[in-house]
Amino acid sequence: MNSRDMLELVDVLASEKNVAKDVVFGVLELALASAVKRARFPGEDADIVVRVDRTTGEFSAVRRWLVVPDEEGLQEPDHQEMYSDIHDEFPDLQPGDYIERPLENVDVDSAGRRFAQDAKQVILQRLRDAEREQILAEFLERHETIVTGTIKRMDKGDAIVEVGRLEARLPRNQMIPRENMRTGDRVRAYVDHVGDTPKGRTVILSRTSPEFIKKLFELEVPEIEEGIIEIKAAARDPGARAKIAVASHDQRVDPIGTCIGMRGSRVNAVTTELSGERIDIVVWNADPAQFVVGALEPAKVRSIVMLEDSHTMEVVVDEDNLAVAIGRGGQNVRLASELTGWQINILTAQEASEKRAAEVNRIREEFMKSLDIDEAAANVLIDEGFSSVEEIAYVPEKELFSIEAFDHETIEELRQRARNKLLADAITREENLRKADPKMLALEGMDNDLANKLVARGVKTLDDLGDLAVEELVEMTGLDEERAKKLIMGARAHWFGDGESADQPAETKAEEQK
Repeated sequence: MNSRDMLELVDVLASEKNVAKDVVFGVLELALASAVKRARFPGEDADIVVRVDRTTGEFSAVRRWLVVPDEEGLQEPDHQEMYSDIHDEFPDLQPGDYIERPLENVDVDSAGRRFAQDAKQVILQRLRDAEREQILAEFLERHETIVTGTIKRMDKGDAIVEVGRLEARLPRNQMIPRENMRTGDRVRAYVDHVGDTPKGRTVILSRTSPEFIKKLFELEVPEIEEGIIEIKAAARDPGARAKIAVASHDQRVDPIGTCIGMRGSRVNAVTTELSGERIDIVVWNADPAQFVVGALEPAKVRSIVMLEDSHTMEVVVDEDNLAVAIGRGGQNVRLASELTGWQINILTAQEASEKRAAEVNRIREEFMKSLDIDEAAANVLIDEGFSSVEEIAYVPEKELFSIEAFDHETIEELRQRARNKLLADAITREENLRKADPKMLALEGMDNDLANKLVARGVKTLDDLGDLAVEELVEMTGLDEERAKKLIMGARAHWFGDGESADQPAETKAEEQK
């Protein structure tokens, strides 16, 4: 292959594959480098670089070695040199630079048929990759979010979907459960993301994403595309049930009725596309409590308590509404939680009453102990809406003075006792933290509040913490089991420097230490 032939090859390939000439030149250089490496350095991992002149078609080849620091040593001897070995010959080079030595008498024709075949295979493969990248780039420029294509083949359970010139992948875990797809089937899916595969970047499709149901409604409901109606949120149990929250920007338009359509035509079209997935449409509300009430339909809510600190809603329903509110396998409450973004706890009226009574008892005992008051005075504070010593210490005075059961002198005394209690707690907290082993304080998942509780119960060192059972730590601190287990394993880690398992029971370890 002479220089003119090479330039003609570049022109032909660029035209046939619809890619830029620079891309073809780059692929050609990589192909020639691979072919030279196989022909001249069989069995070696040589780093070969070929450069083709874009004007004349002439090419040159060099072999490169990367200069590495002496402390790293030679990890890849075929294309690395240590700095100390080359410094005298190449004083200007530093670690990270390359040594290049020209390869003479590199002739494509004289290298034989194998050389040409290798080069051709690499060129065609690289061009296929370049063509695939260009098709992908053109597809992404169109910003399509939902596509329809034909299943070209099945690959390890995944469906390879042909969308025009593009091949996209629909993974098995992104198909609707019990959906049976075959080669040749037409399929519609949401463009989820672009993922990396051994064959390069590929568009990953999804039929289970909540975004898919949003886009399907946009296709079926013109008012959504026009901006009159907006889908605020969606949650799905793919193939079984879904919930969407809609809002209308025009008071004259009913968002639920519009999305349902005449005789259910619009929602039925989406349901059919989703293999019979039942869809609940609820009205979005800026008030989180009202939004949760709507999201739990068809269950009827009796009352609701919002716990902002834990981002939780405690929803009380009648006994005969409990099963509906929870749903089969917890489906209804789970979807409502996903839709609203709030953790929802469903309680019966009796459970809510028992929980409230336990909370009131806890607050009463705290007031009686911390403020040195009797049960009647504590009940007055609770009835007035106070739930912590901090509130009594720092709420505006007028709120305390509005309590008719106490005179001003009593209120001032209560306020001072509350502040003294908080100050004493802060001093105790600091003393406890000083008593704690710094290594325990540095454990992942440990914080000052938790450390204070532990030291107050005599747990001051890693060994003290490691000797606890998970149940003991949970009871002592109120942590969830997962965090408690992680803390205990972290505390025990220094016991097992000889490779023993950190899952060894604390009792066994204690026996060994004896």
